[in-house]
Amino acid sequence: MALVAVTDHVFPDLEVERKLLAEAGHELRFGGNVTGADDLRAALSGADAVLNCYVPIPSDLTLELERCRIIARYGIGLDTIDVEAATGAGIVVTNVPDYCIDEVSDHALALILALARGIVRLDRRVRMGAWSPMDAAPLRRIRGRTLGLVGFGRIARTLATKAAGIGYRVVASDPFLPDDDIAAAGAEPVTFDRLLAGADVVSLHAPLTPETRHLIGAPQLAAMSDDAVLVNTSRGGLVDLDAVRAALAGGTLGGAALDVLETEPPASDDPLLSMPGVIVTPHAAFYSEESMTELRRKAVQQVIDALAGRVPTYAVNARELGLTGP
Repeated sequence: MALVAVTDHVFPDLEVERKLLAEAGHELRFGGNVTGADDLRAALSGADAVLNCYVPIPSDLTLELERCRIIARYGIGLDTIDVEAATGAGIVVTNVPDYCIDEVSDHALALILALARGIVRLDRRVRMGAWSPMDAAPLRRIRGRTLGLVGFGRIARTLATKAAGIGYRVVASDPFLPDDDIAAAGAEPVTFDRLLAGADVVSLHAPLTPETRHLIGAPQLAAMSDDAVLVNTSRGGLVDLDAVRAALAGGTLGGAALDVLETEPPASDDPLLSMPGVIVTPHAAFYSEESMTELRRKAVQQVIDALAGRVPTYAVNARELGLTGP
């Protein structure tokens, strides 16, 4: 029997995980979401495997996990895990890269449409007693407008198809993909600079790395047209919010729809929350009941496979660890 420790989670309970692990002969341990380094160290002590959601696992603690064979992340991004340190310690790291594709692309499209049609602004005005279609003016016809996708992975590709279906011209920039691959998936490949200059909507779908932190800052916002809007359903750290606040206040950015922020939740007095051209949702793009079930089952399956000596499907460092096979 192996011990599987959970650092933190956002689910109603852990019965899905507990049942699947018990069927494989393993024990789940969770004492509550950890709140500090000492709590985290105690939570992971003696663990053969770790399930991790939002709590960062620092490199020094990773190196202390002598029995641990796998750290499995509930999610797509890996910014809570030091993959290099884990690899050095011989620990497999996994994520779930193919869950919530529909949910996040749907949410991004919903935010884009809400900005394009002034939905939130009009609703707020009606609730204040107004009744004028001009309260969201000027609105532009969607067909023929340009949607720029920064990053062109699974979610962006799905969004491209959906957005093209309602009339958007879709362009995309991704330094890791050949232009032919982008074109084959239904978008026009462009450079990042051309995307910023020509897009009516800039939607972010890049991972958060040291190189992409504040990918959108004052210089990039200045390169966009004054009526362009910014949408972020990826990682909060991609955007310099101080620059966004300044651009919105100065009238050089048409609007912003943000599901992720660098600091979550925002302060109650954050001026961003009272700006008329802004929509903020609480890091909810991933959510549906179906996506949550899929995420949990797939994350646990990675753990079960690793503990059984199999190479997990979503091992991100399999090559570095010299692992081969199904």
